[in-house]
Amino acid sequence: MGGDNLVEVTDSTFEKTVEKSSLPVLVMFYSPTCVHCRAMEPHVREYAEVFAGRVLFARLDVIAGQWTAERYGVRSTPTFKFFCSGRPILELVGAVYPALLKRMVEDGLQNGKECVTHSTAVNYDITGYA
Repeated sequence: MGGDNLVEVTDSTFEKTVEKSSLPVLVMFYSPTCVHCRAMEPHVREYAEVFAGRVLFARLDVIAGQWTAERYGVRSTPTFKFFCSGRPILELVGAVYPALLKRMVEDGLQNGKECVTHSTAVNYDITGYA
């Protein structure tokens, strides 16, 4: 079932699950009270199933995971960030057309590794993780 492919992450599990994942990761930053988040979630679950084994899909509650949301500059929900080799390389904000979300994942898979080589690595010596 698609729900099994969408992993819930927290401040304490974000580093291991997302930043150190061997797969690219799409993270949906959401709020439980966000109407647009609830509207987007079925599409995220569908794509989690479509891209299973190639992309990990995760979601983070910005109320419970304020530290991580702040660290990545999340100002509104839903915010979607595509991570490759632990680095955010693509972002969409708001209730976007589901086809745009799917295209972001496809673009991340196609061009993500090249993009990472031109970005700054995460410094794990400076961390707020427990």
